[in-house]
Amino acid sequence: MNLSFFDQFTSPHLLGIPLILISMLFPTLLLPSPTNRWITNRLSTLQLWFIHLTTKQLMLPLNKGGHKWALILTSLMLLLLTINLLGLLPYTFTPTTQLSMNMALAFPLWLATLLTGLRNQPTTSLGHLLPEGTPTPLIPALILIETVSLLIRPLALGVRLTANLTAGHLLIQLISTATTALLPILPTVSTLTMLILLLLTILEVAVAMIQAYVFVLLLSLY
Repeated sequence: MNLSFFDQFTSPHLLGIPLILISMLFPTLLLPSPTNRWITNRLSTLQLWFIHLTTKQLMLPLNKGGHKWALILTSLMLLLLTINLLGLLPYTFTPTTQLSMNMALAFPLWLATLLTGLRNQPTTSLGHLLPEGTPTPLIPALILIETVSLLIRPLALGVRLTANLTAGHLLIQLISTATTALLPILPTVSTLTMLILLLLTILEVAVAMIQAYVFVLLLSLY
């Protein structure tokens, strides 16, 4: 029984070929393609408005020099958002439940921000390792703690996204299994459980959207 619950997190294969790449590329088909027309349909207008709003919110904490990251950060958020939402559909696979994929997204971008900061503002970047006014005996310990905190950031990003989505999918499957099992025995309890499942599904939609935003926002702040 426990193994069947975790089967949904195994990467699907077809003729020995992993299909996780197709799962990641499929959401790009849902995004609007560039066009020279000024007036488009309502769906494209809504998507462009959402992209503009998302980019504006992501760039608010950054200075003008950081706005050059707008394209890659917005693209990453839209990718994570569509993957998370499509993963809530029946008979689908959610690539963001794989820690390896989340780390592959978090580590290179975190390293890029770190190296960019060290290249452009080395004094300020290294100054974050030692808070101002630190007593002299505590300097070695604080530098070590801040270094570990800096190096653990990509791991925290990947684990946070993986844990939240995995926990939500497991809860949905557990409650749906209980609803199906109780239906012939206790119909009233099964109905109440179904209402809980509906509320949990709505919550998971919100979590899928929030986690994509939090992942990209923390990455931009790093």
